[in-house]
Amino acid sequence: MAGVLPFDDRDGFIWFDGKLLPWRDAKVHVLTHGLHYGSCVFEGERVYGGKVFKLTEHSERLVKSGEILGMKVPFSAAEIDAATTQVIKANNIVDGYVRPVAWRGSEMMGVAAQANRIHVAIAVWSRPSYWSPEARMRGIRLNISEWKRPHPETAPTASKAAGLYMICTMSKHKAEGDGFEDSLMMDWRGQVAEATGANVFFVFDGELHTPTPDCFLNGITRQTVIALAKQRGIKVVERAIFPEEMAKASECFLTGTAAEVTPVREIGPYTFTPGEVSRQLIADYEALVRE
Repeated sequence: MAGVLPFDDRDGFIWFDGKLLPWRDAKVHVLTHGLHYGSCVFEGERVYGGKVFKLTEHSERLVKSGEILGMKVPFSAAEIDAATTQVIKANNIVDGYVRPVAWRGSEMMGVAAQANRIHVAIAVWSRPSYWSPEARMRGIRLNISEWKRPHPETAPTASKAAGLYMICTMSKHKAEGDGFEDSLMMDWRGQVAEATGANVFFVFDGELHTPTPDCFLNGITRQTVIALAKQRGIKVVERAIFPEEMAKASECFLTGTAAEVTPVREIGPYTFTPGEVSRQLIADYEALVRE
């Protein structure tokens, strides 16, 4: 799009396999296994006031995701933490987004790639919150995706693996093409799962209900918001939620590193009114990440 700065042509530095490289020099070969066969895991993190929120939890999840895919990430969570801090300082980021990624390299090209080196890179760029409180509380609109989150016996659903996001991209492109901001995905059973990159919550009679994360990630932001709700005395229920139940929900919101806490006003034929529960948790989350 015109006016958008491409991600391969920027100033700054990217941490790549243990050292800082000039941004434009952080490259991989076209025959990289991660590109062809999806052997790639990643994280999304937010910088608030120069510090990453829940940094160690993200670094530990990156290492664990690699293990699930049979990839031994060659750096410990503590080393990834230190590298993340280094690259944030090198780029003078105050409020921003961090993308650590680990992938199989180019030594072997085929489904089997036991000899391939595992690479790790960490990029960070400025990303202040683009929501005003008023705009956030208007809520966003979602359609309902035709794609389903897979059964955990058919995909490594406990990992943050790049390949799992293919149907998310397809779903979000369809949603945006039809005038929506995002898409709600069901799972293989027809139960409510998550949005394309965020977990979902509903308010039923003052209680907070959210799908059980048995075939999608139990997001770090999701866990944080559940803890904040409990501190407020809000009852939290994790359970199977069927789409027709959305007709009885008064509020709905998404949670995620990028979404933070984002109210929803519409999902397909169902409508919600962003209200006091959403407002309170937005405020509590904002206060927590800025501590």
